[in-house]
Amino acid sequence: MATEINGEYGADQIDILEGLEAVRKRPGMYIGSTSGRGLHHLVYEIVDNSVDEALAGFCDTIKVTINKDNSITVEDNGRGIPIGINHKAGIPAVEVVFTMLHAGGKFGGGGYKVSGGLHGVGASVVNALSEWLEVTIYQEGKVYRQRYEKGKVCYALKEIGVCDPKKTGTTVVFKPDKTVFQETTVYDFDILKQRLREMAFLTKNLKIILCDDRIVDEETGKDKPLVREFHYEGGIKEYVTYLNRSKTPLYDTILYFEGMKDNVYVEVAMQHNDSYTESSYSFVNNINTPEGGTHLAGFRNAITKTFNDYARNNKLLKDSEQNLSGEDIREGLTSIISIKIEDPQFDSQTKQKLGNSEARGAVDSIVSEQLTYYLEQNPTVAKLICEKSILSQRAREAARKARDLTRRKTALEGMSLPGKLADCSDKDPRNCEIYIVEGDSAGGSAKTARSRATQAILPLRGKILNVEKARLDKIYANAEIKAMITAFGTGIHDDFDITKLRYHKIIIMTDADVDGAHIATLMLTFLYRFMPELIKGGYVYLAQPPLYKLEKNKKVWYAYSDEELNKILTEVGRDQNNRIQRYKGLGEMDPEQLWETTMDPEKRILLRVTIDEEAESEIDLTFTTLMGDKVEPRREFIEENARFVKNLDI
Repeated sequence: MATEINGEYGADQIDILEGLEAVRKRPGMYIGSTSGRGLHHLVYEIVDNSVDEALAGFCDTIKVTINKDNSITVEDNGRGIPIGINHKAGIPAVEVVFTMLHAGGKFGGGGYKVSGGLHGVGASVVNALSEWLEVTIYQEGKVYRQRYEKGKVCYALKEIGVCDPKKTGTTVVFKPDKTVFQETTVYDFDILKQRLREMAFLTKNLKIILCDDRIVDEETGKDKPLVREFHYEGGIKEYVTYLNRSKTPLYDTILYFEGMKDNVYVEVAMQHNDSYTESSYSFVNNINTPEGGTHLAGFRNAITKTFNDYARNNKLLKDSEQNLSGEDIREGLTSIISIKIEDPQFDSQTKQKLGNSEARGAVDSIVSEQLTYYLEQNPTVAKLICEKSILSQRAREAARKARDLTRRKTALEGMSLPGKLADCSDKDPRNCEIYIVEGDSAGGSAKTARSRATQAILPLRGKILNVEKARLDKIYANAEIKAMITAFGTGIHDDFDITKLRYHKIIIMTDADVDGAHIATLMLTFLYRFMPELIKGGYVYLAQPPLYKLEKNKKVWYAYSDEELNKILTEVGRDQNNRIQRYKGLGEMDPEQLWETTMDPEKRILLRVTIDEEAESEIDLTFTTLMGDKVEPRREFIEENARFVKNLDI
């Protein structure tokens, strides 16, 4: 097993590479940003250390608590950070871990064979960016503690009491420094819940408990902690079941492959469903690799070759037919590829892509061998997957013909743009933006209101195709989607080319009601599934039209929420001669109002659409839940998230 301990884990297994001074000066270099994302990253770094203990076989429970003051407590029942003197530093090993950058049991000192986190910088970075941090260690019937403030030691490590000799572990309590995290120091329970759930899926049999102590019962005024427990004996098999819960599986079994080759421990779980999109997620030592890498390449190569061999040998593919492409086989596939490796090599500091060549061979070999055996033993499942893949191949060929026809037409017509597009005159994409507007009425107002030099308008008729329920050939045949593809200029899917993007702002402008929200979600689903680079690049925005117009004494105010309206009414008075108009749609605004409230770059409010790649499996699941066929998961999602909705028209 790759998770075995190599040698002892004592004070001298802690290596020191350099000091801490730079962390407070440039925190973004170490945790990505000092926004809410960076704030939550602090928790992950401390939890990662506890997970490493679990991977090594010495910890089975981790508890994370959001305390009333938004400090965080992380407790584990591992061995406890070593307390002996580290002879290289002349101080206790625990002090080395929390005060010296690049110090930890992860640098060849023999502490851990595999580990996640930031390779040893985690604990010290969290300490440096915290107002205060306290670490308590339970070892051999004694309790030890040390406190730090802004990374500096408050007192030497001291023994503070005794405990049951069987009790071991580490408890870390820290409060983020508000002078570093100026945007927010308030933790979001749901963000932590998603990440901790993922960690539990990836480490089978590890129990992770998340507790929010800030909750108070509104009726009694008493504390009512919110607790969630994550514990998955099936590990990544249960992860696939979770991700497929809003879809209809093609077969009942979760295919699971496991093995060790070239010192790489490989785990793969997969199951096809009746959707048309692939959902594959890869991990190295529990670190998400959004850009994949050699382990994902090995997996894809294995299933492409194995399914083609099976289809040929069992006459499911005719001699005259082409081989199935990898995309055909992966249509509707949900898979988790998780490897543990001693010395992971990543393509960049952000650890988004794995580069180890041995990982490709290990995954390819293990999946090929075990999948071949599974297909031979389960011909019914094998046939279902092959038949779905063949249908995908035919649809892809039809889509290719439609695409080629479109290209030939375009060449003949001199790159003609959609007839209903009112384009802008500036040809520099950096200056240009396109408004995607629902309906001809709103489109007409927008065309009159716009700045013709830099603002293009593309009105769409009705609701676009729900791409969650359609194959590629249907998507290419849809007039509204074709208009968007042509207007953007990038192509989609395999043909996508970001350098051909004609506008650096794509602004979805829909009515501020349920129908408008549905249309915006359909558009976002299309962009997420077929042009995700536009969202990842920060090119996609949601316009925010006002909900109310208030007139008093020939003065006009616009309110974008009920709260804002109440605030304006408090300031100007709630007199009888107030005239309040509730906008039901963009078409109700004349061009001047539309420009002033929603399109004027000096005054408008735009929301940029972003993807948190660390939570991409949850984003994928949300789109499937909202736009898929299953009603029950959608109802549960709406019930769970209704509390976040501030304005709802039924």
